[in-house]
Amino acid sequence: MRKLCFLLFALALASEADNVKLFFKDGTDQLVREYQVAGDRVRFYSLEREDWEEVPLALVDLGKTKAEIKARADAIHAEAAAEAEENKAERDARNEARSVPADPGVYLIEEQDSGPSKLTPLKVGESKVVNNKGRNVLKIITPVPLVSGKATLELDGLHATQGTANRSPEFYIRLSDEERFGIVRMGEHKKNRVVEKLTIEPVIKEVEQEPDLVEVFRQQVGDELFKIWPQKPLEPGEYAVVQYAVEKLDMQVWDFFIAPGTGK
Repeated sequence: MRKLCFLLFALALASEADNVKLFFKDGTDQLVREYQVAGDRVRFYSLEREDWEEVPLALVDLGKTKAEIKARADAIHAEAAAEAEENKAERDARNEARSVPADPGVYLIEEQDSGPSKLTPLKVGESKVVNNKGRNVLKIITPVPLVSGKATLELDGLHATQGTANRSPEFYIRLSDEERFGIVRMGEHKKNRVVEKLTIEPVIKEVEQEPDLVEVFRQQVGDELFKIWPQKPLEPGEYAVVQYAVEKLDMQVWDFFIAPGTGK
């Protein structure tokens, strides 16, 4: 439908471009189908009166008339080129999205010098709920027992094993469920990485989650498949793509690092 609308628009522009605005030196103009210069006369077909007419060449501003014709032709060409480039980008994006595996997960998009982008799957981190009672591995199927008070959701170690020097990384995330997702900036606690802070309410055992979320752009490119990237370049450090629900503690974590250096 979009291509049809553009085709009709282009045809309308082309048809309009066949008409010429003939400028006169007194500041007026006429819309004509065409014009011809013959000696010291200009002959033109007037669209207003639907007939051929002639005027002295000295009355016509040919320079402005030719500049107007060129400007309109350039605008049509630029519009067509932009549309062609956008269509190519959309085709490339669709082809790339079809290459994303069907299994839920997160895939780092890495640009190649030539050919299509490389998709590198990120490993799911084993997150643990840490409180004054110890460390419990977070499992979605069999949730950990929640102890009232403050806690943190952590990953072992100070550094992820996968990462990039690109400070504006792009990812595909194929969701396992209709849940929230985003990128978090991780902190540090006793030589481990903090995914988010938790507050477990007494008695009711409800969990208040406080992830340090990065502002991101999101683009849906398929069923439960999204492209996600930060709105601003990330500072070097430890991060994770996460999928989670607000009402329960079931966060899935795919950790990565941003390496210091000359990344974009």
